[in-house]
Parts: sequence; C-alpha cells; structure tokens
Amino acid sequence: MLIGSFLVFGGALVLSWNYLLKMRDEVFSDMKIAMMGVPANAEEVHPEDVPGAPPEHYEETYEIDYSKYYGVLEIPKIGLKRGFYNVGSKYNNIQNNVTMVSGSTPPNEGVGNLILMAHSGDSWISYFAYLYRLGIGDECSITMNGGSTYRYQIVDIYQVNKSGMLVLKWNHDKTTLTLVTCTKDNDSQQTVYVAEYIG
Repeated sequence: MLIGSFLVFGGALVLSWNYLLKMRDEVFSDMKIAMMGVPANAEEVHPEDVPGAPPEHYEETYEIDYSKYYGVLEIPKIGLKRGFYNVGSKYNNIQNNVTMVSGSTPPNEGVGNLILMAHSGDSWISYFAYLYRLGIGDECSITMNGGSTYRYQIVDIYQVNKSGMLVLKWNHDKTTLTLVTCTKDNDSQQTVYVAEYIG
C-alpha cells in the first residue's frame, strides 16, 4: 500500500513538473519576444525583425548611455552598435554582454589585438548573430571611452573547431580587432573575424 501511494505521488509529481517546465518556457519565450520588440501576436519571427538587424529594418526605441562602457563596437553593415566592459569588470561576461578577452590590447594602448567574443543564435544575448553576413573588406570601428575612434577592415575569416582552446592567427605588427562567435548552423565550430586598423 505504501509503495503504491509513493508511485502515484511520484507519477503526479513528474507529470506536473513537466507541465510547469513547459509553462515556464512559454512565459520566458513571450518575455524574450517582448524584450526584442516583436509584437506578441506575430505569427512568425524573422531575424531581420529583431534589434541588431540591418539598419533598414531597425528602429531604435530608446537611448543607450554608451559612456558607461569601456568601449563601443560598431559594424554598420549589420546595424550593430554594442558597448563592452574592461576585462576586470564584473559586467565583462559573455552571458550578458560582448566580452573582452583577457590578454587583449585595446587600440588606445598601441599595437596588439583586441579580442571580443559574443553569442550568436536567436536569444536576446546573441549580439554577434549577424556576423555571418560580413565579408573580407567590410569595416567596423571601436570607440574607446574618452572619444577616440579606431576604424578596422576585415582581412580574414576562418572557422575553428570548438575545443575549449582557440589559437588566433593575426599579424603581430598590426593593430588588430578579432571577433569570435559560434558558426551559423554549426554548433561544433567557431568563426573568427580578423580586422586590421585602417585609421
């Protein structure tokens, strides 16, 4: 009798747990859609309908205070403008922001490599979701807190397998910006975009 009661209780718990998880996911999905500015009654969400899409589809609804960031990355071709924090900041976290990798050299400190990483995909933290649209010759810029802007041009794009370790290829005689994100439609690789300073 006791075992039967325990099995019934355990079964009810498992069934209600799955239902609660499903409801939680639906609520968070609606919240993400609302945070991205997509109408809740939209039948289908297209990547170009969310912030970060090319400028002709993007409508800014609020002002962002970029002065709080260590620097700001801008990529006009994909309509990206996003601040990032210094390595020592508690906000320099890939779960919330574009992340400056430890060992990076900001452009205002001379020749070196500023390495920035962010998620791609379709979540609200996928700041590099549209990097796949970039090609050799496309431009981007970094504006450091203080006002100096550094323009870069992409000179190399390559994929590497995800292994927990990333070996970067770049010209050590050039001031470089390297952007790293997951490869579109391939969860086992990362794509590396190498851009060199042009002025």
